[in-house]
Amino acid sequence: MEKHIEVERSIYKKYRKEIWKRFIAGINEYEMIQPGDRIAVCISGGKDSMLLAKCIQHLQRHSDFPFEAKYLVLDPGYSPQNRERIIENAKLLDIPIEIFDAKIFEYVADVDDSPCYLCARMRRGHLYKNAQKLGCNKIALGHHFDDVVETILLSMLYGAEIKTMMPKLHSTNFPGMELIRPLYMVREKDILAWVRYNDLHFLQCACRFTESISAQKEHDEISQRMEMKKLISQFRKTSPYIDMNIFKSVQNVNLETVIGYHKGEEKHSFLDDY
Repeated sequence: MEKHIEVERSIYKKYRKEIWKRFIAGINEYEMIQPGDRIAVCISGGKDSMLLAKCIQHLQRHSDFPFEAKYLVLDPGYSPQNRERIIENAKLLDIPIEIFDAKIFEYVADVDDSPCYLCARMRRGHLYKNAQKLGCNKIALGHHFDDVVETILLSMLYGAEIKTMMPKLHSTNFPGMELIRPLYMVREKDILAWVRYNDLHFLQCACRFTESISAQKEHDEISQRMEMKKLISQFRKTSPYIDMNIFKSVQNVNLETVIGYHKGEEKHSFLDDY
C-alpha cells in the first residue's frame, strides 16, 4: 500500500475516535462547510496543516454534498531546506499544493515592536488574497483544540478579557471570504500520536525570526503560549476534564453573573438594568 493511502487510512481507522470523529463533529456543529464551497486549505508545513489537508481530502471524496478544495502554501521566505521539506511531504502524502511567494520574513526582520503579530497579520492577508485568486470563498487553517484553550487562558491572564479563537470568521478586509478551523475539536496529543504512528517528519517552526533567537535558553520559558501549554498540562494532572471545561466555558456564558461585556464598541454593565 502506498504511503499516502496508509496515512489517510490511519485517520479514519486507527484514529477514528480521536481525530476523524472530532474533525467531523467540529465541521457539523459549527457549520463550517456548505455545498458548493471552494476552500483554500492553508499549509504551513507543520503537522496540523498537513493533517488538515488529508482530512479535507478524505472528506471531499466521501461527502454527502460537493465542495472543492485547493491546497495553498504561502512561502513567506522559508529557507531552501524548509521549502523543499514542504514540497517533499506534499508529494509523499499526495497533496497537490500550489505555492505562492511573499517576502514577509524579510520585512518583519527589521521590526522591533510585535514582529510575530505583524507577521501573522501579513500572512493572513496574503492567504486571503491568493485564495481569492484561486476562486475560493473560504480559507481553512489548522488550529486545534489546544490552541483554542490556550487562547482563552491567554486572553484572561494577559489580556484582561474573556475571548476565544472562533471556529469560523467572516473576513473584514476581504468581502465574501470566510475563515474556518476544521480541527477545532481535535486535541494536539492525538495529532502528535498520528504523526509518530506514520513516522512522518514535518516542520517544527519555519520562522526565521524564531530561528534567530532560538539559542536563547529562556526563549521558550518566556513565551506566553508555552506558559499556557505548561499550565494546561498541570491542569490535566489534576483532572482530565479541566481543559474541556475551559473550552466549554466560553460557550456557556451566564450574562446574569457578568460584571460587564462589550460587543464592538458598545459597552454594557450589570448596572445598566440593576
